[in-house]
Formats: sequence, C-alpha cells, structure tokens
Amino acid sequence: MAAIEFKGNQIELSEEGFLVDPKIWDEEVALLLAKREEDLETLSDEHWAVIKFIRSYFEENQSAPMVRAVCKGSGVRLQQIYDLFPSGPAKGACKLAGLPKPDGCV
Repeated sequence: MAAIEFKGNQIELSEEGFLVDPKIWDEEVALLLAKREEDLETLSDEHWAVIKFIRSYFEENQSAPMVRAVCKGSGVRLQQIYDLFPSGPAKGACKLAGLPKPDGCV
C-alpha cells in the first residue's frame, strides 16, 4: 500500500491509487487525487457532477453505480465521462469520488 501526506496526515491508498478508507474523502482529497493519480490539474463542473453523484450513490448503497446510472444521475453523457476521466468511469471517476476499487462494470 502507498500513502500520501495531506495536511499533516497520512492517507493510505491501495496499490492502484484508491482510498483505503472512503470515510476520509472530501473535495480537497478529490483534488489531490485528481492531480496525483489522474494527472488532472483542475476539475470542472462536469467532473464534480459525476464525482458527487458517484459519491452520493456509494454512501446510500455501499457500492458503485452502473455507468448508465452515472450518466442519468449526473446529466453527463457517456462519451463526455470518458473525456473527463481518461482512465474511465470505474478507475478515474470512482477513484476521485473516494470509493474503493469497484468490482464490476461501472
């Protein structure tokens, strides 16, 4: 496991860069992960719409949403999600939303 320092604390990440403890997620952590793990300097309103939908869904269901639900719930088209998160909705978007690595197809 890897760890990164953030505000004087160590944040544990899996080998693939996912948060080990989803409870420590906040928007500042998302920005840190965006820069460190996804090479994104900023997050647009569309990024946040996807991230916040995924995060909300996870908190309610304890699992990642299917990609169709992400599109419908965030109002962002599938192709645009792939443009926003080059590593894809499962790896990129879920990582920035602070979820553990999804098991299935997101």
